[in-house]
Amino acid sequence: MKFEGIYTPVITPFFEDGSINFDSFSQHVKYLKDAGVHGLMIGGTTGEYYVETLEERLELLSTARKAVGEELTIIFGTGSVNPKDSLWLAERAKAAGASCILLATPPYSLPTQQELATFALEIDRAAGLPIMLYNYPARMGVNMEAEFFELVKGAKNICGIKESSGDINRLHMLINEFPHIQVTCGMDDQALEFFAWGAKGWVCAGSNFLPKEHIALYQACVIENDFNKGRKIMAAMMPLMSVLEQGGKFIQSVKHGVTFDGRDAGIVRSPLMGLADSEKTELEQVIVSLKQNIAEITA
Repeated sequence: MKFEGIYTPVITPFFEDGSINFDSFSQHVKYLKDAGVHGLMIGGTTGEYYVETLEERLELLSTARKAVGEELTIIFGTGSVNPKDSLWLAERAKAAGASCILLATPPYSLPTQQELATFALEIDRAAGLPIMLYNYPARMGVNMEAEFFELVKGAKNICGIKESSGDINRLHMLINEFPHIQVTCGMDDQALEFFAWGAKGWVCAGSNFLPKEHIALYQACVIENDFNKGRKIMAAMMPLMSVLEQGGKFIQSVKHGVTFDGRDAGIVRSPLMGLADSEKTELEQVIVSLKQNIAEITA
């Protein structure tokens, strides 16, 4: 499997009572497909998987597949504190419509590299699907180190990684020492650097509400190999990257971006809370300016 293009980690719209609004979810993923994104990620951090039941996560996957048809790539997150839950999801992913699974480090338990490799290979056998690894030590507690990649290099299904450590040296290590693993950018503010080093994929939460603008950076850097244009687009995007991280309210900001773009994003589930009015206004101003600036660059 090739990981090339823009992959949207899809939000989960919730009603005021906390239940999932599957109609709004279907409409949103159809919008993303029509906007031209290259794939969807269901059950990622942006989708608030950690407050959803296993059954809800599978239903979101099957709902997305029905909504977008068979052609679009869907990556399904299997992350969980409990490895048994990850196995349960991996075993059912293909039947529910997954093209690929996202395999993360179990959070909180802090496994060794040997333990993590043993877990990854078990998930690999259970899923029987291509695998994108997910390295996000800020949330999971540990990195996938070189030792881990050596231990799993015989697994043919492990073909990519979403690198979200923020450490640019990790990108250098992966590209140079493990070229058989396709590196996909998982840190929004480093997309230009990833593309410059040969990565061809970007998992970007902002594409939930600015898909065409994110596609524009991929188009400039990967398709056109025009990094002068790419730098201009990335510079126009940087204010968004700053606002999305305001006070740690990343998911809330992404959801408000979707709402501002005209679709129903719903509320966030506890323990998260929505944005203040001033935060909403700031994000909206950044979005309007970003759209105008990138339209001028790509005209």
